[in-house]
This record gives sequence, C-alpha cells and structure tokens, in this order.
Amino acid sequence: MSKQKHYSFFDSVTKSFDKASSYTRWEPGLLQQIKVCNAVYQMHFPIRRDNGEIEVIEAYRVQHSHHKEPCKGGIRFSEEVNQDEVMALAALMTYKCAIVNVPFGGAKGGIKINPRNYSAFELQKITRRYTSELVKKNFIGPGIDVPAPDYGTGEREMAWIMDTYVTMRPGEVDAMGCVTGKPVTQGGVRGRKEATGLGVFYGVREVCSMPEIMERLGMSVGVEGKRVVVQGLGNVGYHTARFFREHGAKVIAIAEYEGAVFNEDGLNEEEVFQHRRKNGSIFNFPGATNIVKSADALEMECDILIPAALENVINGENAPRIQAKLIGEAANGPLTPEADEILIKKGIIVIPDMYLNAGGVTVSYFEWLKNLSHVRYGRMEKRFTENMNKHILGQIEELTGRNVSAREKKFIEHGPSESDLVHSGLEETMVEATREIMDAWHANPSIPDMRTAAYVVAINKVGTSYAELGIFP
Repeated sequence: MSKQKHYSFFDSVTKSFDKASSYTRWEPGLLQQIKVCNAVYQMHFPIRRDNGEIEVIEAYRVQHSHHKEPCKGGIRFSEEVNQDEVMALAALMTYKCAIVNVPFGGAKGGIKINPRNYSAFELQKITRRYTSELVKKNFIGPGIDVPAPDYGTGEREMAWIMDTYVTMRPGEVDAMGCVTGKPVTQGGVRGRKEATGLGVFYGVREVCSMPEIMERLGMSVGVEGKRVVVQGLGNVGYHTARFFREHGAKVIAIAEYEGAVFNEDGLNEEEVFQHRRKNGSIFNFPGATNIVKSADALEMECDILIPAALENVINGENAPRIQAKLIGEAANGPLTPEADEILIKKGIIVIPDMYLNAGGVTVSYFEWLKNLSHVRYGRMEKRFTENMNKHILGQIEELTGRNVSAREKKFIEHGPSESDLVHSGLEETMVEATREIMDAWHANPSIPDMRTAAYVVAINKVGTSYAELGIFP
C-alpha cells in the first residue's frame, strides 16, 4: 500500500485554489495577491493561573484579504491551533464571503489552549488579554476586523471581547459591531445559533432540487426520504440533522469521536444528544446498533453524507470506500485534495465547505448590520404587517362569505420576527450562492467538480474587486 500523502491545511486550500485559478482570466501576479495572507499576527502573553503560576499563551490573528473591509472570521480555542491552520481558515473565509456576497475580507483567530483545562475566570483573563492585544495592533474594530465564535468559543467569549473593546474605545458609537455571535442581550441576533446547520440544509436542499444533478446521481428530486449520515453532534451537526429530519429525510447514523449509532428507520438527534449527555457516550442508544469506529460511519451506504466535525477525515486511504452519492461539507476541510480526485472518478458530488457552511458568517453579517443600524430586525414593520394582513384577511372573508381556519389565520396574520427575517435572508443567500456556483460549473464543462467551480466564482469576485479598486494600474 502506498504511503498516505500528508497535506497541511493551508496546502490543501492552496492546491484547490491553484486548480481553480487555471479556469479564470486573471494574470499570475493578481492571483498570487489573492492567494497569500495579507497580515499574520502571532502573539505571546502571560496570564496568572488560579494556582498562582504564570503561563505564557500562544495566539494568532490572520487577515487574509483586505480587498473588502472589515475582515471577518472566528476565533477558536484549541490545543491544535497553529499558524498554518489559522491561515487556511482565514483564506477560506475570504472565498466564503465572496461566494455568498457578504462584503468582508477573510480573517481568522486562534488561541492555543484546551478550554476544558481552564476555569471560567482564567478563560476570561485570556480572552480579554487577547482582545487588548488586538486593539493595540489595530486588529479589531467594526470597520477593521470583526471576530466571531468558532471551535471552543461561544456567546460568553464574544461578550467578553465586546466589553473589553468598549472599555478601550470609549464613546465609539458602533463599538458593539466589533464582534458577532454575542448574546442577544448584548447586541446579538436571533437565529445565529442554528445558522450554520440551517445553511448546510438549505445548500444541500437546493442541490437536491436540481433534476439534472439528481438524475446524474440516480436519486429522486428533493430531500424527503433521503438516507443521511451525520458525523459530529456539535452545534453544526446537531442542527443539520434536525433540519433534515424535520423536512422528511431519515438520519440513519450519527457519529461522534467515540463511535456511532445506526438505525435504518432514522434517529432523532435531540434524543441521541440527551442520551450522550446523560450516559457520557453515544453508544447503546435505544433501538440503534453501535458502530465501534466513528470513521466506519463515513463509509456507510447512504444518499447524503454530512461530515460536520474535523479536518481531513476523508482522505486518499478511505475515499475509495465512500458509498454516499452526495457529500455536504459542514466542517472546515473534511476532505483532502487526494480524496477529491478519487470521489470525482467515483461520480460522487461534493458540496464544498467554503460556501456550504457559510450560514454562520451570513448571519454574523446580519448581526453586524443590526449593530450599525442600532435597531432590531422586525421592530419597525412587524405590527404594521400583522395589522395589514388582518385587514386583508377580514376583507377576503367578508367578500367570499367563507371563514379561514384558525390555524391558517394565525399563519397569514403573522408578522415577521427577527429570527423569521434572519432565516429568510439566510435561505435567499444559500439558494442564490448554490445557483451561481452551478451556473459557473455548467458554463465550463471542463471544470471537474463543484469545489473548483466555487473557487472560480470566489476568485473572479475578489479579482474583480482588486481590478475595480485600480490597485494594479
């Protein structure tokens, strides 16, 4: 057996970029500018642990592209954080934002710690010190660089970041827009928590609605009845599984790092989640079969496979054994370039991470706009819309002499809430992005796969921005 080739994460992103750039019209120098990271900030700072010891923390912030500002990208807390990973994620953010027409340059941050090994007070000290370092170097601000949650972080850390920024920038009226993914009470937006998983569902659903693609894969149009395997029961995997189940698909297997469970009749993600929370393991879920190795779930026969956990889980070694017809990359970089080539030959379509998991940044964009406008979505129009709908419905009932059922009346009279508008905006974003990628793919039959088509779309948009700015006379 040949030795498995190792790719760094940034190598994988660069390889995909180079593959796609040959299908664009841009000169080599501009392509190089698009590809490289514009600014890399590595920092070390001390904190005093609860036991009195001083520990030096390693952290990063990478701004990949300044073709649009502010830059945008999450901050992760993980022992695996390194410069290569943060650079790769920042690059993916640039392409992701371009594809879904969110006006940000890509960025990413990381702190090299395992958050489980620190108390809440220690994590707060680390987060606030990291933020102050970013402020000092002008690496954060509503018009400069806007972080968000990522692996190992959440609303709590984003609230600490905002509070630190506001403290160091007193009187800045738009200071709340310095970070997204905040609690709703601190300027966050409703609908953010489920945004990435919902975006994954919208993207896969749109591909499944295309008759020519489904015919090519030997599947019926739509997601109803599709057999789905989800790897990862974190926030993204959980909500992706939930929306597939609620729309008629069968989630036949769910995998976590300790293993997986399988039930041909379908699993309820909430029940599996609560079982794991109570018992400390996904195993022995009532009515399901245990799968000892988590990786084996990836190789199960199914219609749709959703890797929603780690990088490089499908590679040159196991790609030949993948039996899914359609793969939706909910995680960042779950396939290696080697795996891509094998799956293309097998006729499996891969919906790429760089746009499919863009639900988070799309809704972060909505939160940023909310912070800059200083008004909640729906506040101005909700009651007006409800009153108008009630009046129209009353007129229809009066003219027709027929009463609308209470259930239908409630639905028709409903004025949009903030989460309704956020979900609607996310659906529009994912549907349009999917169609744009597919149009680029169909326009050039020599493009081998959907990932390359997505990169072509992203490169063309970033290249056009640079050209229109006149940076290169």
